[in-house]
Amino acid sequence: MRKGKNSMRSGSRGADKVLRALALAAAAACACAVTAFAEGDPIQVVNNLSSFIFGLIRAVGIILLGWGIVQVGMSLQSHDPSQRSNGFLTLAGGIVITFTREILDLIVG
Repeated sequence: MRKGKNSMRSGSRGADKVLRALALAAAAACACAVTAFAEGDPIQVVNNLSSFIFGLIRAVGIILLGWGIVQVGMSLQSHDPSQRSNGFLTLAGGIVITFTREILDLIVG
C-alpha cells in the first residue's frame, strides 16, 4: 500500500512539534540558569546529601518492612508456605534496608 501525502505530512508535523518542544525546553533551561556561589564547608554539603539519600533509603526499607509484615500475615491466614517464605524474605530485606546506614557505620568503624 502506498502512503498518501497527508500521512507523510502528519509524520513530519509530529517530528516538528517534538523538535520545537526540545528547542523551547533548551531555551528555558538556558534562560533560567543562575550562578550558585558556594559558601561554607563543602563537606557539610556532602553530609547533607548523604543524610537525604539515607533518609530515602530508610523510607523504602520501612515500606518493604510493612509489606513483609502484610505478606506474612496473609500467608498465616491462607496456610501458603511459599508466600510465607516470600514474606519473611521481604521482612528481612526491609530490616536490612532500613538499617543500612547503621550497618555501614559498623562495617567502616
